[in-house]
Amino acid sequence: MCGRYAITTPLEAMERLFNFEGQLVNFPARYNVAPTQDVPIVRIEEGRRRLAMVRWGLVPHWSRDMPKDKPLINARSETVAEKPSFREAFRRQRCLVLADGFYEWKRTDSQRFAFYASPFDGNMFAMAGVWDIWRAPTGEDVESVAIVTTAATGRTSEIHHRMPLVVTPSDYDEWLNCEGAPPLHLLEAAPQDFFDITPVSSLVNRIANDGPELLNRADHADISPPPAKTTDQLSLF
Repeated sequence: MCGRYAITTPLEAMERLFNFEGQLVNFPARYNVAPTQDVPIVRIEEGRRRLAMVRWGLVPHWSRDMPKDKPLINARSETVAEKPSFREAFRRQRCLVLADGFYEWKRTDSQRFAFYASPFDGNMFAMAGVWDIWRAPTGEDVESVAIVTTAATGRTSEIHHRMPLVVTPSDYDEWLNCEGAPPLHLLEAAPQDFFDITPVSSLVNRIANDGPELLNRADHADISPPPAKTTDQLSLF
């Protein structure tokens, strides 16, 4: 997975989809969410699902300094339970990272082309996340998150070899419950036909661009994935 995604569903609708509590923050539609920005997650607090805004780019609690470059935006599902940066958060502080879709780039010898991946059913989905709290030298607590990724499947694999690890609604409680053993069996890819792929323009390449025009279909005729297969069972939600 690359480091951009979109959150366009209104918060009130998110609340109904993910059944969380807490005060709703002012969060307008975002079409180009980028690393180090604050993003909405759902986690368990005092036994209830709560919405929180945290920094995208995990800073482990034991870090001496805030990373100046290459923030830890992704954690590989194959190693999240073992790597020092993520293993404690995976055991104790798992969350859902809410999204409507994510961007990925396909490279050729001379260019790269942007694509947008979103669920076939048009709903939001939950990316698996791990979060932590770091105490800054100023005494400020910085909460941050990394998105867990896995091997790409289906049409997504035609663009890139990685994709977010999807947590389906039936698994929300198990992923969020950090009291027992970590749910290693959930560290698997989404089903083959979960994501549709749309070619989009290079506008997404600039973080300053953040509007609905980023989702407009573009013409990548030479490298676009083949048309989606027709099926009567596209939705998992």
